[in-house]
Amino acid sequence: MHNYLSLLKNLESYQKKQEAVAMASIVRREAPTSGKPGDKALITQNGEIKGWIGGGCTRGIVIKEALAAIKERSPRLVRIQTALDAPKQSGVKNYKMTCMSGGSLEVYIEPIMPLLELKIFGRSHIAKALCQLGALSGFRVTVISDLVEEEMFSAASDRLMLKAFDPTLHRNEYVVVCTQGEGDEESLASALQTDPKYLGFVASSRKANAVLMALKRKAVPHAQLTKVKTPAGLDINAKIPTEVAISILAEIIQLSRSKASPITPSIPLDPNLSSDLYINPVCKIPVSKSAAKHIVEHEGEQVYFCCDGCYASFQKEPSAYI
Repeated sequence: MHNYLSLLKNLESYQKKQEAVAMASIVRREAPTSGKPGDKALITQNGEIKGWIGGGCTRGIVIKEALAAIKERSPRLVRIQTALDAPKQSGVKNYKMTCMSGGSLEVYIEPIMPLLELKIFGRSHIAKALCQLGALSGFRVTVISDLVEEEMFSAASDRLMLKAFDPTLHRNEYVVVCTQGEGDEESLASALQTDPKYLGFVASSRKANAVLMALKRKAVPHAQLTKVKTPAGLDINAKIPTEVAISILAEIIQLSRSKASPITPSIPLDPNLSSDLYINPVCKIPVSKSAAKHIVEHEGEQVYFCCDGCYASFQKEPSAYI
């Protein structure tokens, strides 16, 4: 229980930092293995493990599949067994147990992606609809307005006053300004300072041009003004506030899904992997240098192995692997 509570605290920390992780849980075991059912671990984007999931080849396999789960945003069941005679199944990854001690494990790996942050400036009917739809879609929604009413935005995770809003605390998020006449310039200026991934401004072309020109006269850099998407949303011929909100949310989701993701871990060439990890040349699985069972010097290079089986195979024919 103590280990699980510690993992939850770590998970909360990664969520606050907007970092994806994977949770690995042992669900089945046949002795002898060091991992037992109920053992859990968090695997970070750079291949570090928080918790316990077993040692040897198990550890490396879990790291490899956890990174793939984060990249693909898809869970999987990983089977590590002495014989590869199990039939192929969707969502199941089969690996041969290379440790000479034998045993088998089944590990469930689930990626945990950070919540997307949606900031909404204004209290218009479009803002209200966008708040409700955003919360239903899994966004953490914050509404910013000096006139915001809690009852109108009950789905919001937070409500902030515009005059007290600190843009430096809300960087790289999805932002929509739908003030519609209430503090347009002030709200758009604050939104621009967050350097958002997406900034939509709900306004007619005439109104948007007037507000942007006013900000330009106030020395807001042209490079910032060009980041404003107006009219906001996909062109779905929206008429009513809910339809406009749907078009905006659809555009944000499209951007979050289609744009090249920073979460692109790969084995074995990812420079973001922990410097302690080394790709075992026999099984192609990451092994922790500090916890390697065997270390061999071959032609001036240190070679690390996760288990006796890989070490023995390498000793027989090093040229087959390096």
